[in-house]
Amino acid sequence: MQQVDDIKPCYPLFRQDEYKATLKNKQDNFEERHDAGKIQETFNWTTTMEYRELNFKREALTVNPAKACQPLGAVLCALGFEKTLPYVHGSQGCVAYFRTYFNRHFREPVSCVSDSMTEDAAVFGGQQNMKDGLENAKAMYKPDMIAVSTTCMAEVIGDDLNAFIRNSKNAGHVPEEYPVPFAHTPSFVGSHVTGWDNMFEGIIRYFTLNHMDDKEPGKNGKINIVPGFETYLGNYRVMHRMLGEMGVPYTMLSDPTEVLDTPADGQFRMYAGGTTQAEVKDAPNARTTFLLQPMQLEKTKKFVEATWKHDVPKMSIPMGLEWTDEFLMKVSEASGKPIAPSLVKERGRLVDMMMDSHTWLHGKKISLYGDPDFTFGMTKFLTELGVEPLHVLCNNGGKKWEKAMRKMLDETPYGKNTQLFAGADLWHFRSLVLTEKPDFMIGNSYGKFIQRDTLHKGKEFEVPLIRIGFPIFDRHHLHRATTLGYEGAMQMLTTIVNAVMERLDEETRGMGTTDYNHDLVR
Repeated sequence: MQQVDDIKPCYPLFRQDEYKATLKNKQDNFEERHDAGKIQETFNWTTTMEYRELNFKREALTVNPAKACQPLGAVLCALGFEKTLPYVHGSQGCVAYFRTYFNRHFREPVSCVSDSMTEDAAVFGGQQNMKDGLENAKAMYKPDMIAVSTTCMAEVIGDDLNAFIRNSKNAGHVPEEYPVPFAHTPSFVGSHVTGWDNMFEGIIRYFTLNHMDDKEPGKNGKINIVPGFETYLGNYRVMHRMLGEMGVPYTMLSDPTEVLDTPADGQFRMYAGGTTQAEVKDAPNARTTFLLQPMQLEKTKKFVEATWKHDVPKMSIPMGLEWTDEFLMKVSEASGKPIAPSLVKERGRLVDMMMDSHTWLHGKKISLYGDPDFTFGMTKFLTELGVEPLHVLCNNGGKKWEKAMRKMLDETPYGKNTQLFAGADLWHFRSLVLTEKPDFMIGNSYGKFIQRDTLHKGKEFEVPLIRIGFPIFDRHHLHRATTLGYEGAMQMLTTIVNAVMERLDEETRGMGTTDYNHDLVR
């Protein structure tokens, strides 16, 4: 047991004899488990092509979907606006999940409230919950804006947010002029990226839809940057830096970097930084609006084009060499500002790094999974490095994603053998890497269990996980990293090539047997 003068973490605490005995007793007397031989036999079968074919035939079951639900994305979007409190019309358990999910990834407290819908609200509707919730949230936490989204319960019973918020204001629970933008974000369709898009569109709709009379594209001389569901704080910062070096006037529409990366200086900041309401109201006066993750921002794109009358530049996520080039050239064209010499030099350093690492990366096979824009950009970058993407899985990708991916892959010899899997989950992905072994896989923390399964099959079958994506729960501080721009490409290249070399080290440690290469000879 734990001793005051010798406190142990869960490992190695649970490897002590008393804990091992407790676990064995539980298994023997309560689990009614099969014997070890049967378990191993079943495991071995799940690594076969026969099982893979059966796995891909299932229709009514999703196992570890490699996505989260819409309200999670809506909460992240709301956090990016100044003194804004995310408010979820639903149960406490849902909000506890969202907050915990972000807590574990960002290692920061995340402010978000619910109006605590329970069984009676599920039967009679949540209007009273909304009235009390808005009034209490405003009085207790003093936000300048409350951004409302929904969960499954509210959507199944058909609660009308527009009517509920209107009734709450009419009854005096919050002032008429108080900003309460909203978005319907049913968890049973779409994903976290859809929820971000819906919430963002709800916020810009609230502030600009009926206030366009004095708006004119180009009036303020700026460009708008819309990040989409973005959890790498370095990506916001690299955009600020690149546009700053070019002298481009711009507005970042939703920027949660300050509230999700507050210093430990003795002061708690419930709110920090973020896009101001004034900036949102002025956004239609920009020259144009750049969508950094266009595959996930369809609703936003329609509103910006139809209401703001912006000609949204057609581009891909600025990840890797070519697509960062594309982004900067379009920014230069839209703003009239030349690309900064410092960025040209930075580009050259990236090219130099790519050449330095080409020997180690050429021909390597990597399987990856994640969101549509992330997998699109990562696959493109891998082919620029000479890597051959083997499997690319995107649970929340559809035919549009698949068509764009195939077109891009057809343009490079490194993509001729790439297999695409839209709508598949991580249990599918497990079958893929166990039956067609890549050298590495790229994805979020959930891939560690797949790595462990490949290792359990045998050391020669192990597929190491390179952690790039969301969420990252089992490593610290990666959320501050960068994946966009030349800087992001440099960081990802460093991560990937050093994973390759670390693996080579691991495979050449046998004294006098395998240690002939990659040693330190001088």
